[in-house]
Amino acid sequence: MFYFNPIYFLFALPALTLGLYAQFKVRSAYEKYQRVRNASNMGGFEAAQRLLSISGLQNVGIQETRGTLSDHYDPRNRTLYLSSGVGRSPSVASLGIVAHEVGHAVQHAQNYGPMRLRSAIVPVVQIGSWLGPIIFLAGFLLQIPNMPLIGLVLFSSTLVFAVVTLPVELDASKRAVALLKDGRMISATEEQGVRSVLSAAALTYVAAVVQALSTILYYLFLLSGSRSRR
Repeated sequence: MFYFNPIYFLFALPALTLGLYAQFKVRSAYEKYQRVRNASNMGGFEAAQRLLSISGLQNVGIQETRGTLSDHYDPRNRTLYLSSGVGRSPSVASLGIVAHEVGHAVQHAQNYGPMRLRSAIVPVVQIGSWLGPIIFLAGFLLQIPNMPLIGLVLFSSTLVFAVVTLPVELDASKRAVALLKDGRMISATEEQGVRSVLSAAALTYVAAVVQALSTILYYLFLLSGSRSRR
C-alpha cells in the first residue's frame, strides 16, 4: 500500500530532520538559560504580572499548568498558562517565554490580524488534519475520482495554518523583547539569552511549515503517478 512507499521518506526526511533539529535547539537553549538567573531575581509568575500591568492587561488571568514548555495564552478565556518550571523559576529563559506569551495577549487585545485569522481557521484545521488523510487514502486505494483531491484540499488547511502561525509567533517574540526592554527587566547580556530561546522556538514553527508542505507534495506525487498509469 502507498503509505509504505519508501519514496515517502525522500519527501519526509528533510522535514523530519529539521523538526528534530528544531526540538534540539529549543531544549538546548531552554536548558542553558534556565540555569542562568536573571538579574532582577524575578520568577515567571511575577514577571507575567508585571508585563501584563505594563501592557494595561490587568484583566488577563495567570494559571499554572502541567508539563514542560507547555506555556501558552488562551484567547478564549484571556488566561496565561505557565508551566511550573517557567512560572517558578527566576531565570532568563523564563523571562523570554513569559514575555512571548504576554506578547500573544497583547496581540489579542489589539485584534492583531494574523492572530484573528489563525483563530478563525482552527475548526477547519482540526477537521482537515485528521479527516483529510483518511479521505485521501480511501479515494486513492479505491480509485474514486476526485475523492483524493478532496482529501488533499482538506489536509492543505494544515499548511495554511502553519504559514499563518509563523508571523503570529515571530511578532509575539518581537513584542516580548520590546516589553522586557521597555520594562527595564533585562540587561543587554540577558537580552541575548532571551533572543536565543525565542529564536530556537521560532524554528519549530518553520519546521511545521516544511512538514505540512512535504506531506502535500508527497500526496501530489502519488496523484500524478496514479494519473500517468491510467
